[in-house]
Amino acid sequence: MSPTRLRTLPIVFTLVCAFLLTACSLGITSSKSTPANTSVPTTAATTQATIAATSPAQSTAVVSTVLATNAASNATTTTAGASATTTIANASASSTPATSLISAPVSASGQPLSVAQINQKARPAVVQVTNNQKVQGRFGAANGTAIPAGVGTGFIFDKRGYILTNNHVVEGANSLTVATTDNKTFDAKIIGAYPQGDLAVIQITGTGDLPTVALGDSSKLQVGDPVVAIGNALALQGGPTVTAGVVSALGRVEQEPSSGSTPGAFLVDLIQTDAAINPGNSGGPLLNAAGQVVGINTLGSTQAQGINFSIAINSAKPVADALIAGQPVPRPFVGITTGSLNPQQDAQLKLPANTGVGIASVQSGTPGDKAGLKMDDVIIKFDGQDVHGEEGFVGLLLTHKPGDTVTFTILRSGQQQDLKVTLGQAPKQ
Repeated sequence: MSPTRLRTLPIVFTLVCAFLLTACSLGITSSKSTPANTSVPTTAATTQATIAATSPAQSTAVVSTVLATNAASNATTTTAGASATTTIANASASSTPATSLISAPVSASGQPLSVAQINQKARPAVVQVTNNQKVQGRFGAANGTAIPAGVGTGFIFDKRGYILTNNHVVEGANSLTVATTDNKTFDAKIIGAYPQGDLAVIQITGTGDLPTVALGDSSKLQVGDPVVAIGNALALQGGPTVTAGVVSALGRVEQEPSSGSTPGAFLVDLIQTDAAINPGNSGGPLLNAAGQVVGINTLGSTQAQGINFSIAINSAKPVADALIAGQPVPRPFVGITTGSLNPQQDAQLKLPANTGVGIASVQSGTPGDKAGLKMDDVIIKFDGQDVHGEEGFVGLLLTHKPGDTVTFTILRSGQQQDLKVTLGQAPKQ
């Protein structure tokens, strides 16, 4: 072998190795490339991306609901023909927080639901409830003609035609008309009403197979979870209105507006949401990400934007069961009227701000009277828990049931003492 050829081989070998190393380097860089905006991959993101790749027919919903803008474009591209491995790498670039991925709409099959899908699932069971009342005649007497006095919403939750709604939707009705989303109308009767909790059950019959919506578990809700409200806002023509938002807070206690001289009922265990709830939405469903009812839309704030309230379905279920069975709704009763203390009164009593509730009157023969409560007593603790105003007192009271014995810590003439109160059953209103 000539010296020239011996010198050429090392050069050729070096060139070949350099070429191979360069090719490998390029290949590794390509497979690991990600968009500029990246975040640490999460298990949830990887799982959702895998679903998108392995189930092309469902990939659009996964991308639109779960992935952020950058990752969504990558997932859309890869589901056109790339492998699951590539999709996972691209999904890792999502800037969506893990909490958003966890609370994204998911159906029983594990696939996400969009707002449109939630609406399609629940809408057939959502009804318009028209409260018909007789017109007053010339001299004040009813002339027998019933006309629509108000419109609200309800939802069919039982194949027997039972509809859950708000009491204020049906209150004072001489007759009720229910309209379904397929333009059928029915007469309805009131099965039972619960004014203290602003709930009512009505029924339509002789209708064949009725669509229903499933009831969910409101105890599983977390602040930030997505929710959808459906209802006949402003009684607009063309069917229910759909709005979407999140759970803004849980366990709220709010008082309904007064009716004349009658104070509004205190509602407890309310879900606060920024999903729009307007007049006409009352009694309609608040739905979770799986299209299940988790609340009954009831109140909307007139003093702020995006502060609306729904009665948690876990509180409404036992009420509905009792009304259908013709049984009294279990509600604890003390037999006192109360009022929150103002800042001056708190200061005089040397109490922290928004502490305590004053007793304005005690009804004779009631549990409060038997326990020794008196007018002008100030309840500062309920079973050891601080009482923060009238709303706080009612909220604590309604966590108990008739027959429970609780301890009221009161201030009387500046002296603190404990009284045992055995709660009674609230009289029917």
